[in-house]
This record gives sequence, C-alpha cells and structure tokens, in this order.
Amino acid sequence: MADSMSEADKARSNAPSTSAPNCEDRSESVSTAQSPQPSSPPVPDQKEQITPKINISNSTSSSRASESPFTRLGAKPPLGDTRNNVAPSSGMDRLAEKRSTPDHSRPSSTAAEILPEWEDKVLRGIFRISLDPFANTDGHGHHLYDVPSVRADLEDQGQPIRLSTSTLDQAILEVASTSSNSTPLKYLLRCWKRVTGQLKHSKSHKVEDNKLDILKEARRLCMSYCIFAITMPEMFGREQTDTSPLLPHLLVDPENDEGICHDFLTEALSRFPEDDNIEPALVRAAEDLSRELAKKTMNDDYKSYVLALRHLVRYTPLVKAIAQSSLFVPLLTSAADLEATTLLGPFFAISPLQADITTQYFSSPKTRDRAFITNSQQALRMTLTTHQHDLLDIVNHIIKSDKTARDRMLDWFATCVNKNHKRRALQVDKKLVSSDGFMINVAVCLDQLCEPFMDATFSKVDRIDVEYLRRQPRIDIKDETKLNMDQHAAEKFYEESVGGTNNFISEVFFLTLAAHHYGTEATNQTMSQLEKDLKRMEKHIEEIELDRHKWINNPAQLNMFDTAVKKYKDQIDKGISYRYAVQGVLLDEQMQARSIQFVRYVAVWLLRLVSRTQFPKQPLKLPLDSDPSNFFGALPEYFLEAVVGAYRFVMRNMPWTISSTQSDELIILCITFLRNSEKIKNPYLKSGLVTILFAGIWPAPNRPKGVLGDLLMGLPVATEHLLHALMKFYIEVENTGAHTQFYDKFNIRYEIFQIIKCIWDNRVYRENLDRESKANVDFFVRFVNLLLNDVTFVLDESLTAFQQIHNLSQELQNPQHIEQTARQEKEEALSAAKGKAKSYMQLTNETVAMLKLFTEALADAFTMPEIVQRLADMLDYNVDALVGPKSSELKVENPQEYDFQPKALLSEILDVYLNLRNNESFILAVARDGRSYKPANFQKATAIFQVRAKGLKSPQELQAWTELGKKFQRAKEADDQAEEDLGEVPEEFLDPLVYTLMTDPVILPTSRTTIDRSTIRSHLLSDPNDPFNRSPLRIEDVIPDTALKAQIEAFKAEKRGASLARANIMDTTPG
Repeated sequence: MADSMSEADKARSNAPSTSAPNCEDRSESVSTAQSPQPSSPPVPDQKEQITPKINISNSTSSSRASESPFTRLGAKPPLGDTRNNVAPSSGMDRLAEKRSTPDHSRPSSTAAEILPEWEDKVLRGIFRISLDPFANTDGHGHHLYDVPSVRADLEDQGQPIRLSTSTLDQAILEVASTSSNSTPLKYLLRCWKRVTGQLKHSKSHKVEDNKLDILKEARRLCMSYCIFAITMPEMFGREQTDTSPLLPHLLVDPENDEGICHDFLTEALSRFPEDDNIEPALVRAAEDLSRELAKKTMNDDYKSYVLALRHLVRYTPLVKAIAQSSLFVPLLTSAADLEATTLLGPFFAISPLQADITTQYFSSPKTRDRAFITNSQQALRMTLTTHQHDLLDIVNHIIKSDKTARDRMLDWFATCVNKNHKRRALQVDKKLVSSDGFMINVAVCLDQLCEPFMDATFSKVDRIDVEYLRRQPRIDIKDETKLNMDQHAAEKFYEESVGGTNNFISEVFFLTLAAHHYGTEATNQTMSQLEKDLKRMEKHIEEIELDRHKWINNPAQLNMFDTAVKKYKDQIDKGISYRYAVQGVLLDEQMQARSIQFVRYVAVWLLRLVSRTQFPKQPLKLPLDSDPSNFFGALPEYFLEAVVGAYRFVMRNMPWTISSTQSDELIILCITFLRNSEKIKNPYLKSGLVTILFAGIWPAPNRPKGVLGDLLMGLPVATEHLLHALMKFYIEVENTGAHTQFYDKFNIRYEIFQIIKCIWDNRVYRENLDRESKANVDFFVRFVNLLLNDVTFVLDESLTAFQQIHNLSQELQNPQHIEQTARQEKEEALSAAKGKAKSYMQLTNETVAMLKLFTEALADAFTMPEIVQRLADMLDYNVDALVGPKSSELKVENPQEYDFQPKALLSEILDVYLNLRNNESFILAVARDGRSYKPANFQKATAIFQVRAKGLKSPQELQAWTELGKKFQRAKEADDQAEEDLGEVPEEFLDPLVYTLMTDPVILPTSRTTIDRSTIRSHLLSDPNDPFNRSPLRIEDVIPDTALKAQIEAFKAEKRGASLARANIMDTTPG
C-alpha cells in the first residue's frame, strides 16, 4: 500500500499527529471526522491485494499453544479465512444481539437508521482506515490506510462498503501488516489512544449503549492486536527482535500518542489470567529497559528509562511479575556485575561518579577556581538528588506492592552489600567490587526507607530486634570482626538460631547499617587513599621533571619524555576530578542529615542493648554492669564504626548541619564506651570515639566551642564521667598491638589533650577529678606515670631536633668546603630534623600544658613515692637544656616555623614547679637530682623573666620562684648532710635497681629478690613483670620484708645517734 501512495501522501503519513496528548481528549478528531477526501488514484500494487497470512503455530509455549490467538484474545479471524475455524466471541454475540433487539429506553428509530453509518465513520476515524481507494486523507489531513482486501471481501459478499466491528479485525491486521508502518505496535498504540479517548468521551456524554458497545468492541480488538504485535510480530510479517517491541514506547511519555499509558497497562494486566504471554512480554520489556540503560551514563538520555520503570512499578500485578524475573536477584552475579546484570543495577549505577562523567564536570581541575568547583558540585548534587528521588519511588512501589515483591527487593539490597565486602579491604581492586556511585545510591535509598520509623522520641527503636542476627538474617556477618568476641566464639554464638519472623523495620535497619559500611564509609576510605596517591604522584612528577635537562638536546627522546609526563599528569587530573566529584556527592546536606538521623538511632539502639535499659527514657548508670548474654560483644565492629564514621565526616566537613539536640546521644555513646572500654576489643575503634569528641570541639561559625563544646560543659553524664573516661583511654592506648602503636598513641593523646583543655574551665570537672583521685590512687598514678613518660620523650626529641638543626645549619653555611656526597647527606639530615622538630614541638607544647593543668589540680598524685623523683629529674633536665650552657645550641632560624617558643616553654615548666612548691617530697626529690639540679639554672631563669620576658611572669610568681629556689638549696644541704651521716651503707640495705637506701623493702614472690616498694611500683607502671625473672607480677603480690625493714631502721637510728653525739661533742668544745 505504501508503494501506491503519492509522495504528498507519504509526507502527510510521516507528519506528526495533531491529536490530543492523552487518552481522555482524543475523541474530538474522531467524532467530528469528515468524509474521506478523494485524491489521485494510486498505482495498483499486487502486494497490497493479498490478505496477510497468519502463522501462529510456534508462537507460544503455553498450555494453550494449540488454540488460535484470536480465540484467546476474543478477536475474529479475517473475513473469508476458513483456516482458523473460530466461533464468534461472546462479545460479538452480545453486540449482534443488541443490534437485532431495539432499545426501548431510547428513541430507537433514528438511532437504528444511523447506527451503521455512525459505526463506519467512528471506526474509520479511530483506525484511520479508508475503504475508498481514491481517498487517502480525512477532513483533518490525517493519512488514511487503504484496505483493499477488506473492500474486496465486502464486494464479493454483496455487503455495503462500510467498516464495522465484524470486519474490523481483518482491517486492523491488513493495515498493521503493511510496510508503510514503522512497526505494527506504533500504529496500534495510536489507535488505542484514540479509541480509549472516544470511549471516555462518549460515556461522559451519555451516548447510547449500542454505540458504547461498538466502541468497547473496537477497544478490545485494538488491545488484542497490540498484544499480538508485542508477543507475535510474525503475525504481521515481522521478525522477532532482540529487544521488546514495547521498549521504544516505554521511553516516551505515557500520554504521547505512541506511549504506554495507564489505560493500556490496566487493560493488559486484566488479561493476565487469560493469556500467559502478556506477563512475560511486559517483564521482558522491563528487563530490556535495564539492559539498554546499562549501556548509558548520566551524560546520556537515562531519564526516560528511569521514568519508564517508575511508570511500570505503579501496577501491583506487574511489580509481582518483575520481582520474579531471573534478572532481579541473579544467584551467581559478582559484585562488579551487579550494576549491569541485575534488573535494578543499571538504575542505581547512574551517578556523576561514573567513568568520564567526573572529568566533564571538572575538566582541567587544576586551572579551576573555587567558585567554578563549587558551582559544578552544586549542579552535580541537584542532578543526583533528583535521580535518587526517582530510585526511592521505584523501590517504595516495589516494597508496598506485596510481601513477595518486598522480600525480593530486600534480597536485592542484601546482595548488594553481601557481595561488596571487599570494598573495605586495605587494598581495594575496583574491578572486583561495585562502584562508589552505585553503593552510595544504595545507601541513600535505604536511609530514606528508614525515615518513617526514625522519629525524634525513638518510639520505634524497640522494634529493632537484635535476634534478627540469629534468625536467618539477610546480611552476611560471618567473616566480620566482632566488637568483643573472637571468631570461634562468634560462630558458636550464632549457631544458636531462634524462631520467629523478622519484621520490616529490623530488616531495613540492619541492611542500612551494612550499606553505610560498604557504601559511604568505603567511599570515604577510598578518598583517603586517593589523597595519599595524589600527593605521591605530584611528588613523583616533580622528581621526573628534574631529569628533563637530560633530553633537551635529543628531540625524539624529549618527545617521548613529554608524552610520558603528560600521560602521568592526565592521571593526576583524573584523580583530582574524581575527588571533586565525590566531595560534591558526599557534601549534600540533605543526604548527610538523613545519615546522621540514622546513626543517632543506631547509637541509641547500641546503648539500649549494652546497658539493658530503656534508654533514653531511663538514664544510663556508669560504669555498666556485665552482660551475661554478651549480645553486644557478638555484633560486628562496623555497627559502631558506622556511627563513628558518619559523625566524624560531618563534624569535619559540615558541622553546621548538626544541632545540639542531635548530640546528647552521641556524647553519651562516646563516654559510655570509653568509660567501659572493656566492652570493645579494637583500640582504634575506641580512638574513633575520641576523634568524634575532638572534632566536636573544633570552632565552627557561631560556635567557638564547636558542635559539642557547650554540651560537654553542662551535660551531667559528661561532668561526672568524661575526664575519667579520657584518662582511662589515655592509659590503654599505650599498647594498641599495632606496629605503629608508638606513634599512634601520640596522635590519640593529642586529641585527648584538646578535649581536656576545652572542659577544664568548668570547676565541676576539677572537683570530681580531685575526689576520684583520692578514691582511686593506683589509677591516677598510672595516668601520671604515662603523662611523665610522654613529656620526657617529646621534650627530649624536640630539643634534640633543634640542636641538630642548629649544628647542621652551621656546618652548611660554607657548603663549598664540604664534599658533594657529604653535603647531600647533611642536607637530608637537616630536612629530617626539621620535620621531626615540627611534629614533636606541637606534642611538646600540648603535653607540657597538660602537665601544668594536672599538677595544679592533682598535686598529691604527682608526688607519690614512685612518681616524684622521675618528675623532678625530668623538670631539672629540661630547665638545664633551656637555660644551661648548651641552650645556645637551640637557636634556629624562624623558630615560629616549628611553633618553638623557648621562653614560653620555660614559663610552663616553671609553673609546674610552682604548682608543687608546697610538697616536701617534691622539694627533696629536686634536691636529690644529682644529674641536672643546678642552683645557677634557677637564678638564670629568674633573670630571663626579669629582663627578656617580663610579660610571662608576674612579680608575685617570680618572688615565689626565688623562694622555691632557696628551699631547694636548703633541702640539698640537709640531704647531703644526712647522706654523710649514714656513711657507707651495707649492700643488703640498698635497692638492687637504683642503689639507694630502701625505706620499705618487699620480697618479690617468684624471684625472691628484695626491693624497695616504691621502686617496684614504679617499674610495674610500665612493665607488669618481675624485673629479675620476667614472671608476671602485681603489686598486690609482693611480700613486706619486715625483718629487713627493722634492720634498716636500726641502722639509720644508729647513724643518727652517732651523728648527734658528734654534734654534741663539737658544741662542748672550748672556744
């Protein structure tokens, strides 16, 4: 038929339709259709005179495969075609009966006279069919399709040349089979929109029933042939295609003439029971949507695919069918293939973090200013937020459709997290895991699913059932490190499965926890590694450029060099672009607000579990009691890591998004697990709690004490337990078990110092600390001992580094006199010394400041026998280093570069002396320091503050300092005299480690060695073993040596008596 049309006719047939854009408004052009307009006779074409053949012998594998498709769909075979001997459908019978029986409720005479003409006119208008070979357009200019076979059959049978429902099926088949239509379905969908619109229009205008029956029959036949076009394209002479015929029509607006509208899907779904082919066809269309989208990125036309799936999932029967697709949750899919081979994977894979998208958002990143980057990140976020809203809508419809589909949806989420455990490996191979963008979308969607039950009062937190983890959970935690349980014990614990059914809140809660761990937190980990890689690559580029001069005279080699450098720089630019894109995604305030809301719920749930209370309705009592069930210890570490990671990220990058009302639970969580640190095995996980508090006190806009500072000053649980908790962890972190523990402890303790400084102004903290120090002496002695160790070490390292800088700088002032290799070695040593000085000087300032604070508040703890001598020796040594003969070696250029202020440091050390000036044991310990105590140093320090640093010390402080110096001198003289009076001390009275006269000798239980109690106590503070045979030892196990103590006391009394006698003799000697 296409060959018989004139070129003008062809142009009109390809012109866009002018009919209304929805099913409801398509009746006007049909009901008012004019008679066909004649045109030039078409050239006869033999092809058009042949009635299309129907071959359906292998069209379906259903149980009704032997039936005619017309029987199953209610359509009639073509006129005169006896190959399909099918009785008229019940719908046709009813229509014929109504035509023969007048409707007495309406004026029937007029209706009966015009009904055939009305039927012919309406059907021609709906299906754009012409029975006149010379008329190929209607009154509106719409192209009409000639049906010569239908016309010939009517002529042969002597029937009027009219179109009716009895001839409509043959006419539809003939038109849909002609080559002039791009696809049969395209033609039929346009007809469907027109007939549906006409039927609705007629119903609203109360058209006669017999006319409505005609329209209903036309609509039914149109749908039947639409289904044939989808499931049996060979009926229309078309080959089966690789993709569903529905696919292009799903990608256009449903209200478009060629789109799949609500009425179409509703009618198709209603036929599920009678035709087994419809459901697979629609599922196939959804699968093809997914497959095609897998080839696209956010830069392509992805939106139409997402909208198509959103449209499909609004129909519950279809959702059920889609959820049962083999593509929905494939059993053998790898993590890397989830995005492409699962039905929902390509939809969640759409992200600005996809390959090549980041470089388009942030092209030439090194040349872009901050405003450009910020604007690009905002645009990126807006696009992604819209897409994530669409994803949530899809997921919500699947979950709400029915239980089976909901379970399949939860299974898909579980597959996403369970397959991606390797995203938290130390070295992540991106080829083996899902992408960052995909996993972030999964996490964000799950966060949003949690929102309905995350209210401010935590009213539904009790619905989160910890027994979920022993009731065939969807999440796989078998290989995860547990909070406080080894692998064997955890396996035994979870072998005890429990009965019951998991509720939806528990399912989503635990899936979201896993998604945070393997999604957003894994991306944060990737970003940290990327930052390190970029710094390393930048440094490598600088090193490579130093070799450019080697190739300057060899153009070929220079070109190769430049090519290699450019390739390397392109990799750096790609990394920078990706970093900007990830920052743009993660710095979404709405996304992070939801994340914080979720981890608050996690924090409250963990506190309820570990305390076995109804927190927050019931307050926690610290320290916690032991939990015989140890359910908390059996939880994966990432349950707590998720809380730590989310808060740490937000507090560092966008603290303004956290309100004070969201922080109480966080502070209580940190204090609880630092105060009861035995509940958590991993020291680095506990250090994360310190990091949160540390980040929470960073100054922020309009918050000089940060997000948490003001709360820490007034929250009762904080004023009562925070200082003890911090000091306890300060002690624990001495031994983390890692090979980097020596340096890790200084980083952690630095954060602890900052928190203590923030809260120190609150008198309540200091009063509680003083009271507890008297009740828990051993605890405070251990803390003070470690604080002294740190101060001693960092001071020594810092001052040694400055001496090295001074000496090396002096040597390098005349480099021409130094051999090149030696000069290079000295320059490298100087650079290392400068780096060391910068690092340790910061720690020095903080540790000395802490020493000053604590000696002011806890003087007695610092003057215990096992502590006081070490403290005095350390102070004297550093005063000597700062003001003694070698102090000139500390002079370096630009001391502010290292934050080195020697006068301020000396002032802090003098304050420590003054804090302890009223303690006799401290004064005696200073006097006994035979290595570093020098009265001249005290006098020189006084002169410095009187002349060169007048503002650092007040006259009253200088006066107290002078008086203290005199006390030291008097104590020194008295101690020297006492030592002279004792004379030679018997070997058995001397301490075997420090060789001083013992005052409280004790016997060690395993080595049977006698040692002074203060000496062994000091030793045990850093080593829990007997120093003589390395057996485990506790201070409680030592045995007082009362006999030896009595001998020592007798010896001392004897010597004092002899000394007194000599003094009396001297007094009676004549003058």
